[in-house]
Amino acid sequence: MGSGPGYGGVRMMSSLMLQTAAQDEGIEMCSVRVGQTFYGIPVTRILEILGKTAKQPVPLAPIYIGGLVHYRGEVLTAISLRRLLDMPAHDASEDILVFEGADGYFGLLVDEVGEVMTVQPADFEGNPSTLDDRRKALFNGTYKLSNALLVVLDPQRLDPVRLAEAASS
Repeated sequence: MGSGPGYGGVRMMSSLMLQTAAQDEGIEMCSVRVGQTFYGIPVTRILEILGKTAKQPVPLAPIYIGGLVHYRGEVLTAISLRRLLDMPAHDASEDILVFEGADGYFGLLVDEVGEVMTVQPADFEGNPSTLDDRRKALFNGTYKLSNALLVVLDPQRLDPVRLAEAASS
């Protein structure tokens, strides 16, 4: 019974259904807000969300360095997404997300961490050609949501080591 033609057809159908389901499977993104713009970061890339944690300023550091943060016995360099995007600084507390970078952990300061949402690969669009080179280097593209755009960030591109190398070249 298991080796007849009907069995092979069922197996092929199951394989086809699995492939279709994999294509329809969404990607979980953590939404963050800076100013009025929503950004998304794949949840699999985030080690931890620290919330509004105290940070220490770093004198003479590049403008995009938001400070140093204590994290599990280590000191993280925190990148200010607001300053990296040439937005004015503000006095409100910022949320900190933790990532693993080339030389250890680093933080990303954002105005607010939002919800985790599932986006569909079909809704993704690459960076437009009109986007300036600096932002193209930071963004992976966007997802079209029903009422907004979700700009995709790649934490690897926000690593302080990579940003310093890009600034020096």
